Amino acid sequence: MVIGGGTAGVRLAQRLAATAPAGTVNLTLLGEEPHAPYNRVLLAEVLAGRYGPGVIALPPVPGGERRGVRAVRIDRADRLVRCADGGVVPYDRLILATGSNPVLPPLRGLRRPDHDGLPEGVHAFRTMDDCLALSAAVRPGTRAVVIGGGLLGVSAARALAERGAQVVLAQQGEHLMERQLDRAGSRLLRAQLEAWGVEVHTECRVRGLVRTADDTRVAAVELADGFRLDAELTVLACGVRPRTGLARAAGLDVRRGVVVDDELRTSDPRIHAIGDCAEHDERLYGLAGAALEQADVLARLLTVDPSARYSGTRSLTRLTLGALSPEAACGVPLEGPAEVPLDLAAFGETTPLPGDDTVQLTDATRGTYRKVVVRGDRLVGGVLLGDLATVGTLARTWEDDVPLPPTTPLLHLLTPDGGS
Repeated sequence: MVIGGGTAGVRLAQRLAATAPAGTVNLTLLGEEPHAPYNRVLLAEVLAGRYGPGVIALPPVPGGERRGVRAVRIDRADRLVRCADGGVVPYDRLILATGSNPVLPPLRGLRRPDHDGLPEGVHAFRTMDDCLALSAAVRPGTRAVVIGGGLLGVSAARALAERGAQVVLAQQGEHLMERQLDRAGSRLLRAQLEAWGVEVHTECRVRGLVRTADDTRVAAVELADGFRLDAELTVLACGVRPRTGLARAAGLDVRRGVVVDDELRTSDPRIHAIGDCAEHDERLYGLAGAALEQADVLARLLTVDPSARYSGTRSLTRLTLGALSPEAACGVPLEGPAEVPLDLAAFGETTPLPGDDTVQLTDATRGTYRKVVVRGDRLVGGVLLGDLATVGTLARTWEDDVPLPPTTPLLHLLTPDGGS
């Protein structure tokens, strides 16, 4: 039995069906959302109006899929999962793929007087329902404030701007996407957003939400210095937290996430955890690449390869942000194409340690930025923005963790034409 209809749960179900001998697996997948499983990474494309909801649907789940059903308790002694609708589902093996919840910051005025949900005009951006509610609310000229300048906040701000909203992005940290980008990369990303009309504020702490006079909805976002940003829509993009409630209530070992070993087993050997909710080797990934790899390993282990083990994931963050005008990239009018595509990839350690080699190239004409960090004979990290012709080779080199050829000039890593 799999609890969770997201990327990890659906991938596991597909792999089990593909690898298990016929008739050996009887699968039940519980999905809390009423929608068909979908690719959460592409929600911003739906919000931007580029894709319809059906376009990002995942392939059908083989076996028994139950949508709109919430698991409320795990009975480990009898190996049963009890559901909110009164149903009871037995299991021999249980896989938790419960994902994560959006972090709701402790802002004054965030909770409604009845403590049931968010105030009108305030939205998280994590589920298809969140996306559809935002899409229905936004209009050209709508004043929107996005709180949080990480991957999720940048994606939401870009999508709302494409829908014609007047967007302000408020980031508490010193620069955008601090977990993935260095300062130079963040400057280029900020230029992209500002070229689209997004007003970006960094080192900007939000103190609370200001309600309308009749207390029916939020009218503004109040900053720590007392300044107020008018807001018809407020989007909370302050990160995510693993959903561990079921596991904790069942007495499983939970730290930041549900603790698993190299077999992706929890402290109960008949229960596994994968995806955003799982903590392996003291690490939470929160990335689709890790969820897919964990699902693949667990499917092999449960069906055809009992020796299969998960040893961690070396995955990269990818984000496509449409097109960047050359003027936005370097601040002056340029000859050449009117627009340059801006793609983003970040992986590994992007801050060098003493003794590391760093190669950094900035091409203002093309609006690109490339940086890699090399430690000894290994590529340990990189940041790439712009027209990323080199990302495939670099990603494979890093993910495979293979030594660089001793005669390879470091510049060659960043230039598909060999540095010319």
